[in-house]
Amino acid sequence: MSKFLPTIGLEIHAELNTQSKMFCDCKNDPEEKRANQNVCPICLAHPGTLPVINKQAVESVIKVGLALKGEIPEVSKFDRKNYFYPDLPKGYQISQYDEPLVLGGTLAGVQITRVHLEEDTGRLAHGVNADNSGLNAEGQKESQRKSVSLVDFNRAGVPLMELVTEPVIHDVKTALTFAKELQLLLRYLGVSDADMEKGQMRVEANISLGEIVDEDGLSADERENNQHESAVLGTKVEVKNLNSFRAVQGAITYEIERQKELLEEGKKVTQETRGWNEEKKSTFSQRLKESAHDYRYFPEPDLPPLNIAEWDMPRLRAEISELPNARRTRLTEEYKLSASQVELLVSDRESGDYFENAASELVASQGDKGLGDNFFVPLYNNLLGDLRGLMNEKNENFIDLKITPENFSHLVRLVTDKEITSGSAKVILFEMYETGGDPEEIIKIKNWKQISDEKELKKIVLEIIAENPEPVADFKKGKENALQFLIGKAMTRLSGRGNPKIISDIFREKLK
Repeated sequence: MSKFLPTIGLEIHAELNTQSKMFCDCKNDPEEKRANQNVCPICLAHPGTLPVINKQAVESVIKVGLALKGEIPEVSKFDRKNYFYPDLPKGYQISQYDEPLVLGGTLAGVQITRVHLEEDTGRLAHGVNADNSGLNAEGQKESQRKSVSLVDFNRAGVPLMELVTEPVIHDVKTALTFAKELQLLLRYLGVSDADMEKGQMRVEANISLGEIVDEDGLSADERENNQHESAVLGTKVEVKNLNSFRAVQGAITYEIERQKELLEEGKKVTQETRGWNEEKKSTFSQRLKESAHDYRYFPEPDLPPLNIAEWDMPRLRAEISELPNARRTRLTEEYKLSASQVELLVSDRESGDYFENAASELVASQGDKGLGDNFFVPLYNNLLGDLRGLMNEKNENFIDLKITPENFSHLVRLVTDKEITSGSAKVILFEMYETGGDPEEIIKIKNWKQISDEKELKKIVLEIIAENPEPVADFKKGKENALQFLIGKAMTRLSGRGNPKIISDIFREKLK
């Protein structure tokens, strides 16, 4: 039976978070719920109107190119991409064809063909119910509903970056990793929120299956690592508008299997554009795939070429802050965290920033004391565990957080210094979350300081021993669980403020 190698190329669109649209001064507001509010004669393509290039959008794409280590050509231009669809007011889209803003580059080990800038289309709403008032046979007024399609032009003209990869991806995991890494890069650069749920980032996957040839003489490892060199490219199918990573994974996986079944049955794969049905977990045919000549590209006559050579490139480079991969390396070296811990801090930039600010306070509080390999682990665990749990429960983010990094690190230090128990810390953290107070002040006001006085603890331990003869007997018979029961009783009596280690030591001493 023939073996087939998938070849995948990605086209990823991301809306840029500029103040205004690409060619007019209408507000670029993805949160606008009212239809057709942010529109003007230019983005509605009224006769006689002329576009003006958004400088911020151009610079945003150049920053992406610099971050990808792509080539920024000296000259770039815009082109007209001609096609007709109800969400395209002009009857063409201003895009870039043969002279894009960025050529080449790599990300997550995947080669990039180009990154260009264009304008987004409007948004169609299909199957909407529209009211038509009328009279029934008895003369009573009733509402008859018709299903229609409506168009909202708020999004029309929004700056849209498109990135195209080389067809060098051969598995779903690599495609998914690339898409996630690009989303992260755009957020670190501050050029796009890239929120897929809001349509700010959309993925299109070009997938083909080629038959692997000339495998004779190759080892299993060679076939695994070099099989793409011995495969003939198959017929390309494009799956459009994938608006979640789950959809990306599902659509590519399904399409590979669909094409494989066709080829194994001796059938041909049709070059076409397909959509993804999330409910059925399958792709479906939309239309035959267009080629570049179908769009009749030609230079946009209303816009001059861009002389990128005159741009202030040193300024743009200086505006690029630390990028995700560099941060991974630094966090690993500086904080001695595991790869999975570092990944969580890098992928959630706000968590990472808060962690680093709190870590700085923690280091300052250490003075001349050395930092052990696991010094920052309690801080990480409390941040990504208890604090994040409270934030998720209340559906809040770090902008809403009242706890300062300084106070949070202070709480962690009180636990690691054994001045309070981890149980008490959870209660104190909740109080801090509500009030934003300093943990030491809260402990003082609430009288929550840990009790470590041996004389006071011995008195409680002796009371618990006298009141619980059966667990005492069980412990003396070698049942360790009985000791935990007794410690729990003592902690309850002390309202959770007893030092558990000292209590355990006293119990062991008294029950010898």
